[in-house]
Amino acid sequence: MGTDLIRIGTRGSDLALAQAHETRTRLMTAHGLPKEAFEIEIVSTAGDRIQDRPLAEVGGKGLFTMEIEERLSDGRIDLAVHSAKDMPTELPDGLYLSCFLPREDARDAFIGHSVKNLMDLPQGATVGSSSLRRQALLRRMRPDLNVVLYRGNVPTRLRKLAEGAVDGTMLAMAGLRRLNLADHVTEALSLTAFPPAPGQGAICIESRIGDKRIDALLAPIDHAETAAALACERAFLGALDGSCRTPIAGYAHLAGDKLVFAGMILTPDGKDAHEIETDGPLADAARIGRQAGEEIRRRAGTDFFASWS
Repeated sequence: MGTDLIRIGTRGSDLALAQAHETRTRLMTAHGLPKEAFEIEIVSTAGDRIQDRPLAEVGGKGLFTMEIEERLSDGRIDLAVHSAKDMPTELPDGLYLSCFLPREDARDAFIGHSVKNLMDLPQGATVGSSSLRRQALLRRMRPDLNVVLYRGNVPTRLRKLAEGAVDGTMLAMAGLRRLNLADHVTEALSLTAFPPAPGQGAICIESRIGDKRIDALLAPIDHAETAAALACERAFLGALDGSCRTPIAGYAHLAGDKLVFAGMILTPDGKDAHEIETDGPLADAARIGRQAGEEIRRRAGTDFFASWS
């Protein structure tokens, strides 16, 4: 691969750094490179700095990527490591998602302060989450709960929970596993009862279109099954104009020789929802997701989306 330093851009949270380190380790193994061949550059993003408001109020998913993508576009870094669920469906000109690592557990985890299971929370208990999807699903399952905004990185949320700031919280199983914190989980929620965000559990790598050196570097670590599943889920999001302003769930997986997809859209209060299930050939992943998004939008009707604005 030559001797040029490979510069990896990432956010600075513990989870983001764990994902950047996993990417570096996989590249070292694939190419027989030493750790010194890489430089990990931490980039502060607006999404990390803004902790007192819902992201929907200040710009949505791009808040976690914009500053990193600026450095990627102008050549200050060679590749960027992201949580796939943080990525907008529209990327800046000249950039693309060039690689996906094997997906981790895509489920959501409930972590209770005094009870183990979500359904065992007493009436009126307070549950904290920063995700509109999780908030809407919580309100759908337990309309009696007091669902509140709960920002911060994973260790911060766990500390606040231990201090009794809330009675429970929801976090991604994948992030907890990557941080060796899965022992905090009191209940892993099923993918059907509590469907995940599109891209949840997957690490994606963004790079410049036409950068043959980086394309060759990443090719051996790209996981085709995860890439297909994410192509489907992101196409579903794209058909619905998905962002942090919209409660959308979607999950695709391989079953035999077919890609199976299930998607859901909800109103923020959780009172109304539409679900869809479909499948098709793996090679048609993006088409499957796009058509599912178009169909669920048709079923819901235009009035359904008024609450999203």
